Amino acid sequence: MSKLFMFEKPVGMRDTLPHIYETKRQLKDSIEQQMKSWGYQFIETPALEYYDTVGEASAILDQQLFKLLDQQGNTLVLRPDMTTPIARTAASKLLKEQVPLRLAYSANVYRAQQREGGRAAEFAQIGVENIGDETISADAEVIALMVSAMKEMGLTQFQVSIGHIRFVEQLFQQILGTEERASTLRRYLYEKNYVGYREHVRALSLSSIDKQRLLKFLHLHGNEDCLQMADELIEDGAGKEAIQELRQLIDLLKDYGIDPYVKFDLSLVSHMSYYTGILFETYADGVGYPVGNGGRYNNLLEKFGQPASATGFGLRLDFLLEAVGELIEAEGIHCLIFSKERRKEAIEAAAKLRAQGEKVVLQDLAGVKDVDRFTSACGNVSYYVGQVKNGGES
Repeated sequence: MSKLFMFEKPVGMRDTLPHIYETKRQLKDSIEQQMKSWGYQFIETPALEYYDTVGEASAILDQQLFKLLDQQGNTLVLRPDMTTPIARTAASKLLKEQVPLRLAYSANVYRAQQREGGRAAEFAQIGVENIGDETISADAEVIALMVSAMKEMGLTQFQVSIGHIRFVEQLFQQILGTEERASTLRRYLYEKNYVGYREHVRALSLSSIDKQRLLKFLHLHGNEDCLQMADELIEDGAGKEAIQELRQLIDLLKDYGIDPYVKFDLSLVSHMSYYTGILFETYADGVGYPVGNGGRYNNLLEKFGQPASATGFGLRLDFLLEAVGELIEAEGIHCLIFSKERRKEAIEAAAKLRAQGEKVVLQDLAGVKDVDRFTSACGNVSYYVGQVKNGGES
């Protein structure tokens, strides 16, 4: 490779510098503590999975999968999400032991990018999966936990948008009749391209009444009043049942006291094809894309031979970093600078400080060209030089 590119990284990959790393760690610790306090147990899965199982079941586009071959010629993928590997693990090892399962994770996932456009090909995700509970109470629990975790981070200006995939599917089926026509409209919704959606609807060969129904569909967002509008827009069937589930959900979220953070958006869809019911996205001030998302996926575990209902959410730490800004203040690192005559004394002093919980840098004076510049980041500085010990604040 040309030395011109020696500092370049693969498309979508990022370096995490110390200050950002510490902020991310603080965020992660805060979220993990919330998840544990709600009874969720953490689990790890391999970074590499078989393409024929997790890769195909993940609902991530094939061109976004990082693929490689093992020595036996099997195609492997870097995990593109965490829900599918956890579904594999739960189906094969855990569901036989207890139901429901409350599992949590914190891991990096990988999605290939074709060109540099600010999109990460590797990013940290932290979330939960509630497996084996088909009640609306489980959906409410994971949403309430997500809100609790975000509040614990210090975020106050955020919103959870909630929809129901069965409502969208039923409405489009009733009006459009074919999956091909429905998938085109769903793509406009996923891309938030409402101008394109309206133009496409007006160009369809439909009655004026049906076109109006599709256009009114875009206005089904806000408080509970939109559920009544949705009820009037759709005929009997799965769509009506979806609205009833949303009504049950908001009652539960009121019991948790988090309804001020919630609004409905019945036009919400996801690129994840395994969602089967309630789904949601979370937005925070200052970030132009969802910092988290989740929903119910009742058919995914069946792909691994163990049918079970499930719901969960995932938060992206890189997006949360944008929302919270800098959390970490300059930490009080104690710098001990020594010459060779006082090395042993400095090492002993460093050990005592560390035993007291201090962060200590032990630095040989001969290895520092500019002492003032080196100590500028230190909270306290002590010098063990020659025969005299000088100590004090920098």
